[in-house]
Amino acid sequence: MEIGYKLAAEAFGPAELVRQAVLAEQAGFDFVEISDHYHPWLDNQGHSPFAWTVLGSIAARTSRIGLATGVTCPTVRYHPAVIAQAAATLALLSDGRFVLGVGSGERLNEHVVGAGFPDAVSTRHETLREALEIIRLLWSGGYRSYEGKHLRLEDARVFDLPDELPLIAVAASGKVSTRIAAELGDGLFATEDKPEIVRSYRAAGGDGPCYAEVPMAWAPDEHTAAQAALEASRWAVTGWKVMSELPNPVNFDAATATVREQDILEKFACGPDPARYTEVAQKFVDAGFDRLVMQNAGPDPDGFMEFYSRHLDASLRRLSPDTSHA
Repeated sequence: MEIGYKLAAEAFGPAELVRQAVLAEQAGFDFVEISDHYHPWLDNQGHSPFAWTVLGSIAARTSRIGLATGVTCPTVRYHPAVIAQAAATLALLSDGRFVLGVGSGERLNEHVVGAGFPDAVSTRHETLREALEIIRLLWSGGYRSYEGKHLRLEDARVFDLPDELPLIAVAASGKVSTRIAAELGDGLFATEDKPEIVRSYRAAGGDGPCYAEVPMAWAPDEHTAAQAALEASRWAVTGWKVMSELPNPVNFDAATATVREQDILEKFACGPDPARYTEVAQKFVDAGFDRLVMQNAGPDPDGFMEFYSRHLDASLRRLSPDTSHA
């Protein structure tokens, strides 16, 4: 079991994210993961720095902790040739500590370049498959070209390649995306505690690590924690079909206007009780995930780091799947 810390790039500026990554290394986390967004989910979150610059700074300021994108969409806002180059460079600068998390994207971030975000989910999956084929092709060395249904590559070469290429974890939620993860990725990335996601990935031949984000909000009392999550992270209860489609923070604000504190408490581990955190994490372990990312939506990241180090690290690492109901 490896434990990661989610850098909330929508809630903090770049210098603060680097500071938190350094604290995460000191607190004992195995890796940090950062979302690669252009917009925050909600305007009141107030931030959305360029993830790749932040990761480069983290690589320079740390020595042990792993780095990951969670996740990058290599199809619209970026061409996959750019991501192939960026990931290879970051792998070199971090001495092999980087994991490239990729997914089919959200309209929230991809529409901004004016190239259009596909309405059909099938088109997004086809394009992601082509993007991964291009990244793999460029990572094989030499000048490469590619002619796909959605993407093209013309006589391109990534000159600086690491001896050991980054692991690619592919975000998935259904059979088509888990098949892409199994065939073209090295691991799986998900945000829901659904056993069928991992089962589908394994059935398709996937044998890599499985990453999942565990929702939580630390504060000295449950109400304060839940209110902080309600204010800035209520979008997390909408589900992927909503999260992938809305174009701007104002739309997420409207779509989540009816979310209640009780809805947050049902999904998130909130407050100071370590048992609640292990209860929520256990659901993901039972679903088959072995890389847990602590996604803290609480108001005090420093307090959460101390809480994690003192009360969660050892207990989370001891978790194993409950097979009593298998």
